[in-house]
Amino acid sequence: MGGNKALGAASIAKQDEFYTQLSDIENELRHYKKHFKGKTVFCNCDDPYESNFFKYFAINFNHLGLKKLICTCYVGSPVMYTQLSFFGEDVVVGTEKNEKKPYKLEITEVKDLNDDGAVDLTDIELLLKSVDGKPELLKGDGDFRSEECIELLKEADIVVTNPPFSLFREYVAQLMEYKKKFIIIGNQNAITYKEIFPLIKDNVMWLGYKSGDMAFTVPDTYEARETRFWIDENGQKWRSMGNICWYTNLDIKKRHENLVLYKNFSPEEYPHYDNYDGIEVKKVSEIPLDYNGAMGVPITFLDYFNPDQFEIIGLSNVGDLLPGVKVIGADWIKAYRAQGGKGHVSPNMRSLVSTNKDGSVVLYYRRLIIKPRR
Repeated sequence: MGGNKALGAASIAKQDEFYTQLSDIENELRHYKKHFKGKTVFCNCDDPYESNFFKYFAINFNHLGLKKLICTCYVGSPVMYTQLSFFGEDVVVGTEKNEKKPYKLEITEVKDLNDDGAVDLTDIELLLKSVDGKPELLKGDGDFRSEECIELLKEADIVVTNPPFSLFREYVAQLMEYKKKFIIIGNQNAITYKEIFPLIKDNVMWLGYKSGDMAFTVPDTYEARETRFWIDENGQKWRSMGNICWYTNLDIKKRHENLVLYKNFSPEEYPHYDNYDGIEVKKVSEIPLDYNGAMGVPITFLDYFNPDQFEIIGLSNVGDLLPGVKVIGADWIKAYRAQGGKGHVSPNMRSLVSTNKDGSVVLYYRRLIIKPRR
């Protein structure tokens, strides 16, 4: 599955070719500046002629004190279907599909080429037209899993990009295999993947600063949607999603800030689960300050998670990610149906549930199980 044709096919089928806004990149990466000095940054899913990641690092190359910036794009990248030519060398492969070849661009120096006293986007445009900014065609297909791109990955200190969402598991697995530092964008649902959650639980990776809604430009080939889709005055297509977040394994200030707690525990306000030794906390802001046992909280807790204040025990409703949960049982199902419950539940399921004093029952959505470090 290492060929770029597989990557291109997955991107087209899943429509996960999203281009991040420069403002979103700036707002997140301003928190990581100390990590970049003297480092080689690799953007391995980013066409320099389209990617705002390239623009950010090229413009801030000197300010961040980078050693090198490397960008690669894959064959079939939407921008590569436009007619690009470098110093008279056509990038077209010459197939019947008129497909472009992938390339890499390496930068080790950024100068004030227009002598206006500052390095800005104009200088980057001039750089791309100069010998120093000439891209080098790759022998392979530019897939992040290809041998060429893996060799570049080995050279890199930090990987920063927006990888294809459909390949997020495989992308993160590669970063782990080669022990790379990274700052990447992904869907918040990835937290629940059986390949990703253990990394978060074990403090191998964590959430960055921004979580929630984010808008992306998308290729012209993308079809319109009824919601979260629009075309701006320049004809550019946009998509937005409300469940996007940054993932990283670089230490950040946010990670060491304690969540301020103000509520006290009471059995009436915090029901105990029927099938797990823990209590339900419906809002992160209502985590009790005086309870030392296991607590089920919304996944949004990860936005505030300080590993010195809490430990993560597991995740409910996802496979075997929470040991110790008992099955719901037939009696609970009977009570649930009696009160009009229509959800898809069966006695052998291990979703977290509770029973109120009046006999009514409650079925809880997926919960992150945490415990305070006392």
